[in-house]
Amino acid sequence: MHVILVINSGSTSTKLAVYNDSFQAASIVINHPVESLKKYQRIWEQFEFRLQVIREWIHSHSIRPNAIAAMGGLLKPVSGGTYRVNNQMIQDARNNYQGEHPSNLGCALAQEIANEFGCEAYIVDPVSVDEFEPLARYSGHPLIERRTLSHALNLHATARRAAEDLNIPLDESSFIIAHLGGGISIAPVLNGKIIDVNDASSDGPFSPNRTGGLPLQPFISLCFSGKHTEHDLRTMVMGKGGLIAYLDTASAEEIEERIAEEDTKAKEIYEAMTYQIAKEIGAMATVLHGKVHAVVLTGGLTASNMLTGWITERIRFIADLKIYPGENEMDALASAVTRVLNGAETFKEYM
Repeated sequence: MHVILVINSGSTSTKLAVYNDSFQAASIVINHPVESLKKYQRIWEQFEFRLQVIREWIHSHSIRPNAIAAMGGLLKPVSGGTYRVNNQMIQDARNNYQGEHPSNLGCALAQEIANEFGCEAYIVDPVSVDEFEPLARYSGHPLIERRTLSHALNLHATARRAAEDLNIPLDESSFIIAHLGGGISIAPVLNGKIIDVNDASSDGPFSPNRTGGLPLQPFISLCFSGKHTEHDLRTMVMGKGGLIAYLDTASAEEIEERIAEEDTKAKEIYEAMTYQIAKEIGAMATVLHGKVHAVVLTGGLTASNMLTGWITERIRFIADLKIYPGENEMDALASAVTRVLNGAETFKEYM
């Protein structure tokens, strides 16, 4: 049996869990109030603070891990799989290779803990997993190539789970998988590969805290209006967009309470988000030529029957629907590293 410590650094929390192989033995979500994070201007300034939080939890539970698994960040484009943490990975993460995000901290935090216990550190299916087919890379202008930044960890894990449930070999499967959380990733997953996906940081449907794709001409005007800094605009697109911008909350539960109290504006905006989600699912069906084993919904928002009901009404003609509530990222990290430790899968080296 292997003891695996799992680390997931989010925007306002650090999620930790310890697994005995793939079975979770203990877990905690350590929330970091927004006010306490304001003193850190950049993500990497939080490193020592987060590391101390992890150390305290480990020692309070007398955990002695055999391996560390962490959420991967916005690294170089890589194929899916489990990667052993190395110096090049940490350097790229510290340089915010494809953008600044708390998940960039994961590999360095994992390596620090691994060094203390004399074990290996791994990341699994980082945000920058790139399995695009050639046609998916074109944006409309040669100066900008479509990039693949998505919730790859949950997309891959969900594809594996759906294939098992439907008794279909993963390498013969065809799914549209929608990860619905604070950010949204909708992907055609063919034979276990994410062959297209919206850029969850700047494209696709709007989400609880992101704008998704915006009309370009008005956005360009906004950029050159002189009223907003680059930081303002980046935060507007990712962090203060979507439901937060429209309704001043990212909580689906709160919005549904407003709807129950006959707040028609809240209902229309919430339904508009599901409209855009369904529309993106429909678009991705064309990538698979309409040959879809199942449309699969996953992520935190799928706990809402109202939201999944509205989506189902619009996409049920495409294929059967399966729903796996929650992000399932901690389990996916532990399971992948267990496969490596048991010899069922080989880890990859980040170059």
